Amino acid sequence: MIFNSSNPIIINSMHLEQKVYKEFILSQATLATAESCTGGLIGDRLTNIAGASAFYLLGIIAYDNAAKIKLLGVSPSLLKKHGAVSSPVARMMAQGVRKILNTDYGLSVTGIAGPSGSSKNKPVGLVFIAISTKQKTTVKKFLFKGNRLAIKREATKTALKMLAK
Repeated sequence: MIFNSSNPIIINSMHLEQKVYKEFILSQATLATAESCTGGLIGDRLTNIAGASAFYLLGIIAYDNAAKIKLLGVSPSLLKKHGAVSSPVARMMAQGVRKILNTDYGLSVTGIAGPSGSSKNKPVGLVFIAISTKQKTTVKKFLFKGNRLAIKREATKTALKMLAK
């Protein structure tokens, strides 16, 4: 544990958003997010920290496919072929939101929070999270359990963990 004599802070017990804040501030990196199934929860958690505007520049809730196409540059043919809840769409969302303000990182989340909207191949709880930099884009697939709010919270927590690393 690390303590500061004037303001004792235990680094090991920091909240995820505080860890993200610290990492981005120390590296002087910037972030933009494109959220679908999380509906802005990631942006909400990040902006609860005073000073987050030093790194968090943009958050878009692209819930409808038209928003994904018009604002984030997702290809209509990609949506038709793979669906909104897919690795290729998550990739394009993260790349698209990063390019809007030329941030260092773009984060996207797309998934099925339920209770409806699922199919045999895409069950409730299926979520894709992508992180894009100028060098590469990484997409991870998750299957979360629980009700709608639990899935949204778990996806948000997982996305923040990915950013903190």
